[in-house]
Amino acid sequence: MYKATDIPESELDFSAIRASGPGGQNVNKVSTAIHLRFDIHASSLPESLKADLLALRDRRISTDGILVIKAQRSRSQENNRQDAIDRLDELLAKAQFKHKQRRASRPSRSSVRKRLDSKTRHGAKKSLRKDLGED
Repeated sequence: MYKATDIPESELDFSAIRASGPGGQNVNKVSTAIHLRFDIHASSLPESLKADLLALRDRRISTDGILVIKAQRSRSQENNRQDAIDRLDELLAKAQFKHKQRRASRPSRSSVRKRLDSKTRHGAKKSLRKDLGED
């Protein structure tokens, strides 16, 4: 299972930007938010994983195959950097998850018989409730 730590640092492009939202004067002076850019097509990931990532149809993945993650939850640049890496990990895990293939099955003969018997009993019960039309 591939993780973000398996990707060479040279393939991850981190850039510090100013964070939006509350934070007082600190927001105007310090670039604490992190943009993580990751080019899926140019990466060293296996071709199957690249295809699975692109098939996720995530809004953070552009049509050119560039993944952009903006991390600004923390007021610390280092924490935001780690948060961006963690979110890349989650995306990689989501792309690698394979659903269990469903095998077609048929109901057993006894379960079919029980179901039909139940229907017959239920119908008989309802027919007993009919008005016979005698006054």
